[in-house]
Amino acid sequence: MAKKTAILQPVKAVATAMHIMKQPEKPKRVNRPKLLISIVNRGSGRKVKGIVDELSVALSFTFTGYGTAYSALLDYLGIGETEKTIVFSIIPEADEESIMRELRTQMSLYLAGKGISFTVPLAGISQKVADGILEAASHQEQEEKRIMKHEDRKFNLVIAVVRSGNVDDAMEAARSAGASGGTVVRARATENRKAEQFVGITLLEEQEMLMILTKKEHTQAIMDALSEKVGLKTPACGVIFALPVDRTAGISAADEGETEVQTKREGNDD
Repeated sequence: MAKKTAILQPVKAVATAMHIMKQPEKPKRVNRPKLLISIVNRGSGRKVKGIVDELSVALSFTFTGYGTAYSALLDYLGIGETEKTIVFSIIPEADEESIMRELRTQMSLYLAGKGISFTVPLAGISQKVADGILEAASHQEQEEKRIMKHEDRKFNLVIAVVRSGNVDDAMEAARSAGASGGTVVRARATENRKAEQFVGITLLEEQEMLMILTKKEHTQAIMDALSEKVGLKTPACGVIFALPVDRTAGISAADEGETEVQTKREGNDD
């Protein structure tokens, strides 16, 4: 009997090891801060902040800007004003989907002219801010498979910072390359003497920042058109760059439909 037990012990050990190996790996879960940008009609910024605060803990900043759509288009869309409120909110990624869903419905972003919201991944952030934001969402985490990858992104945010008075030329150039509209924020250049020596330009204090949300396939053409019309070698002395965009709300009915399909697909994978 002892001999039989001795023979079975290695077999049980192998079986136990194989059972352990067959156990499916638990999905890796992470959480990190992200930047939520909402561009809405004047007076709606407080509502955006209220929705975000109800669902999460976020650090938000509000700016005033204006839209660049033509008057005829504004009349067609039923928008009575071009002044915009821009809200930057640093949020936990774990709350991203629920925030975007509520902004889409409560702000009626599925209707033309109501505004847009989108998220931008952060390359870095103050550690104290990150710790505070993530601590509030410590009970939640984002599955790693749900994190937006470069190949899955459909939009980019193109930004052109030009000398005051040149933003109309910038938007005209962007439209010629496929942009449908943008948002302008008044800005001021800070002390840039060291960089100016290397770049070979002088940046005046009064600036205008043009933000254009566009599909990935149009990004390079828009940036090329902006560089030619209002780039560093022109009187506008523009600085142009692009940021990746993850999730969006309020872009178009077709894009919103694609987002919903993708979300349901991800849910079915669980």
